[in-house]
Amino acid sequence: MNRGDTAASASAVRRRRVRFEGWIAGVGTSSGTRVVLGHWQQSPLGAFNDVMLERADGERLLLAPTRETAEFIGATYVFDTVRVVPVRVDVSARAWTVTAGSLELCFVTGRRGPLGLLLRAVPRALARRPAWSALTDWPARILLRGVRTRGSARTGRREWYAARDLRPIRLVSASFEGVDLGVTAPVEPPVRFGFGSVPRKPALTQVTTTVALGDE
Repeated sequence: MNRGDTAASASAVRRRRVRFEGWIAGVGTSSGTRVVLGHWQQSPLGAFNDVMLERADGERLLLAPTRETAEFIGATYVFDTVRVVPVRVDVSARAWTVTAGSLELCFVTGRRGPLGLLLRAVPRALARRPAWSALTDWPARILLRGVRTRGSARTGRREWYAARDLRPIRLVSASFEGVDLGVTAPVEPPVRFGFGSVPRKPALTQVTTTVALGDE
């Protein structure tokens, strides 16, 4: 392979990596249900919201706003049930209100701690690099139980997560299918949608997520 072929191949690989910019909220409840919200402001699928929910009995559900987003997420993570429903997120100061089908979720964020301040100091250009996510994988496992920043996904895909902010969450209310989910609790046991979980302590994390598609 000559230099031109090598450059073309490298360019093709880069084109098969897609990037999502936004926020992930992970919340546990005293009922045993754990909720993971994705609030994506920039992505190849446009701006959208989705919810991954794991019940106390282990059932894993995806609530996605369109068939296209459901197919992409379902090809990356593992679910027992997928529902295409409107997913709306309203943010007012530190208060978040989420409606996703029969899920109603309200929470407020607290002041960021030392780790959040440290993440805010990382230059955005550096944080967006998969190599940075690989470097931070072991520290994340130690500091944030259950969290991993890189790993393998479904259908031959790979993922890298780069956190750029971290704020604690205080749950105000949550219900699913008309049943109150109780008060806030640790995300325990860890959710099982992919290779890693969200922080054990309920938190809102600003992230850059890079997905390498399986056909690169």
